[in-house]
Amino acid sequence: MPSVVYAIVGLLIGAVAAAAITYLVLKPRVQEAQQNLETELEQKRKEAELENQKIVETARRESKQIRTEAEKVIERRYADLARAEERVDRRSENLDKQVQKVEQREQILNKRQSRIDRRHNELETLESTIREQLEQVASMTVDEAKQQLLQEVEKEARQDMARVMREIEDEAKETANQKARELIAMAIQRIASDQVAEITVSTVVLPSEEMKGRIIGRSGRNIRAFEQAAGVDVVVDDTPEAVTISSFDPVRREVARRALEKLIVDGRIHPARIEKLIKDAQQQVNQDIKEAGEQAAYEANVHGLHPQVTKMLGRLKYRTSYGQNQLFHAVEASKISSVLAAELGANIEIAKMGGLLHDIGKAMDHEQEGTHAMLGAEFCKRFNVPPAVINAIASHHHEIDQESVESIIVEAADAISGARPGARRESLENYIKRVRTLEDIATSFQGVESAYALQAGREIRILVKPEQIDDLEAMRLSKNIAKSIEESMQYPGQIQVTVIRETRALSFAK
Repeated sequence: MPSVVYAIVGLLIGAVAAAAITYLVLKPRVQEAQQNLETELEQKRKEAELENQKIVETARRESKQIRTEAEKVIERRYADLARAEERVDRRSENLDKQVQKVEQREQILNKRQSRIDRRHNELETLESTIREQLEQVASMTVDEAKQQLLQEVEKEARQDMARVMREIEDEAKETANQKARELIAMAIQRIASDQVAEITVSTVVLPSEEMKGRIIGRSGRNIRAFEQAAGVDVVVDDTPEAVTISSFDPVRREVARRALEKLIVDGRIHPARIEKLIKDAQQQVNQDIKEAGEQAAYEANVHGLHPQVTKMLGRLKYRTSYGQNQLFHAVEASKISSVLAAELGANIEIAKMGGLLHDIGKAMDHEQEGTHAMLGAEFCKRFNVPPAVINAIASHHHEIDQESVESIIVEAADAISGARPGARRESLENYIKRVRTLEDIATSFQGVESAYALQAGREIRILVKPEQIDDLEAMRLSKNIAKSIEESMQYPGQIQVTVIRETRALSFAK
């Protein structure tokens, strides 16, 4: 144990001795480092002071230069202000002079205005005096003179307007008529239809007068059974060896005609036999209707029609209008529409189908209320006919607006087919009625003196009273009469309305 203590004490003494030796060795070096640091700091301090002196001197020089420049700018500004004040003074003097001149001119103008006012009063007095003298001489007030002058100016303007309108219409008609004639002539030539008017026969020829009694039967039993089964009226009159079948339905009339002819050939006329032959005739007519519709669609080159549409189209075989068979008319209108559409660059398929189906409503107009155009359009709409074709059907008599050029083509084709020579026949009674209706419509307008229908009702010439109708009013009158005819009459083709206004001067030499 004492040895350990001695060892520790020895170590402590050694450490103290080593520290003392280290201090004695390093002390000169530390003092030298401090002296070097102090010297370096002093040198840096001196350099900083020199640098500060340089910066201060530079700042003083720059501030002096800035002050000098500012003084120069201020001097220039003072000089500019002085010159501006001189200019303002000169302008003020000029304005004072101008104000004096304006005041002098105003005084002169006031004097002139006074003279003008006195002159104006004198002129007003003179004008009123002259006006009174003119009114006394002309026996007319100022308002009446103004009204007369306005009427004369309006009359001249309307005459000029009528002349310009006439020139424009003549030029348009000349161009349009020439082109239309070319298209229509070419369409008719290319169609070259040989079909003329045909009338459905409703008279059945009998082999003898005795057959009338057998048709009537005991107490009229046979004829009542026939009329009830066929839905027609059988007229047995004094016509020798013939009976007449009457019905508004052309299909029923055709069924009755065929059945009656078979009964006459067969000879066995009684109610049971009548019913059987009418059913057989009905089946035959239905088959003929179907075949006629298919044949018409084939001739018109129209495909994709619904069977019900084709069947309804075939019913037109037994429908006539003014003696023209409507199925042949539909095929012809379809062909004409096709040619016109090809020449005008329109849709040929729509035009063909529209021309073929435009009068399909006539096959059902005796069974339903409404015009044949609207009935046909509603019927075709139920069987997915294209909307453009439906519009052509519904608008070919202008009951609705035409939405495409194909609708206009169908209307034109319908008119061409119905108006061409030999297409239709008209009874004397209907002809006279149509002519009288035309003349009555024309004479119903105010200012019309007389009206005459010419060219089988294709033209109406109207004489007007010249003192009531001027040139412009004559043009308006022709358009109004044409519109009234379109709204109140049905006719094939077109009717030309000519209004004639003339003034005659009559005198006698003695």
